[in-house]
Amino acid sequence: MSAILLTWLLALPIGIYSAVRQYSVGDYLATFLGFIGLAVPSFMLALVLMYVGFKYFNASIGGLFSDEFIEAPWSLAKVWDMTKHLPLPALILGLAGTAQLIRIMRANLLDELRKPYVMTARARGVSERRVILKYPVRVALNPFASTIGYLLPYVVSGSIIVSLVLSLPTVGPLLLKALVAQDMFLAGTIVLLLGVLTVVGTFLSDLLLLWIDPRIRMEGKR
Repeated sequence: MSAILLTWLLALPIGIYSAVRQYSVGDYLATFLGFIGLAVPSFMLALVLMYVGFKYFNASIGGLFSDEFIEAPWSLAKVWDMTKHLPLPALILGLAGTAQLIRIMRANLLDELRKPYVMTARARGVSERRVILKYPVRVALNPFASTIGYLLPYVVSGSIIVSLVLSLPTVGPLLLKALVAQDMFLAGTIVLLLGVLTVVGTFLSDLLLLWIDPRIRMEGKR
């Protein structure tokens, strides 16, 4: 969940800025970082950060808990320890998705900003901030809402390779162990759970699209 939240918090403002300030230095920088994020595999980034953290900072990046809290019962100290370990795995898991959503948000918002209703709003003297945020951004948010269908399974399973590299206690490594041990009951249960979450996520995505885009709400009334 922290990876998804970080993805949206980064991709939304960067994508809006990149579209509004097209061909600016910030736009080129966001485009370059987006291509880097799409090109570099998440597990390679995890390995590089683990190496840098161990060699130069003498810190272990893997896992969500320190050694003394792995088997300890839940307490405020354990929650705080998890909070300290959480940002880096969330950044690694969310980097590729962030780069992809930045490109999608930029392309969709550029298309909307060129449409006649935006030009009409500007001609009527509406402030630039309201012109951008009132309708074009809401329409360009459709890809964000439509990703919920596969983000919910991703929350549970996570990236299997990244979870193995970082020793994250997600369902992904558990599914891999079940397949290696040929435990078809456990593996089938996990796959069924992911399928149910995909259906639930798609339903929630449709509801969110109805709320964001008035064109979808009005389509059945024609």
